[in-house]
Amino acid sequence: MRGFILDVTSSVAVVFPKPVRVKNMAGLWRSYQALMTRHPWKVQIFTAGCLVGVGDVISQQAIERRGLANHNLPRTARMMSIGFCFAGPFLGGWYKVLDRLVTGTSKSTALKKMLLDQVFIAPCFLGTFLGISGALNGLTVDENIAKLKRDYTDALIASYSVWPAVQMANFYFVPLHHRLAVVQIVAVAWNSYLSWKANKM
Repeated sequence: MRGFILDVTSSVAVVFPKPVRVKNMAGLWRSYQALMTRHPWKVQIFTAGCLVGVGDVISQQAIERRGLANHNLPRTARMMSIGFCFAGPFLGGWYKVLDRLVTGTSKSTALKKMLLDQVFIAPCFLGTFLGISGALNGLTVDENIAKLKRDYTDALIASYSVWPAVQMANFYFVPLHHRLAVVQIVAVAWNSYLSWKANKM
């Protein structure tokens, strides 16, 4: 038995050599950084769209437990389109504006940015996101309004339990051109919730 375990361990080590995995990840990160330097706007938007899509996949498979056979690909495509066409450009543009409105790198500067973001932008972004997803799901105007009345407050309360702390750290520690990516990476779990909320009829 001991010899068998050693053989299996050796085989796993050969198939998944840790140094190679780390090296590959480092290479991918360097490639991403290079693309971000050359095409910051496009890469940020592409990243946002892909991560909104990942959030929907997690929502369908982990929360709703649809299974791969019943996965709704058009829905994932719709959610990705919201990421590409709305979330990415809107948030990326907002962070640029915010950096011009409030300058500096101190904690008080980060706090001001976080408050502006969470008081003025977060409620508008959330309502628009839910409204767009409802329209893309074929809801009429009246149905969309009813859905927003039902879901918006709960979603906003959930948002405020997550995002103030994340954005405080984001504005204080993270360079401007990486902020959207950081938000979207943290938002994979949030996007899963949001996708579930947006597509719950």
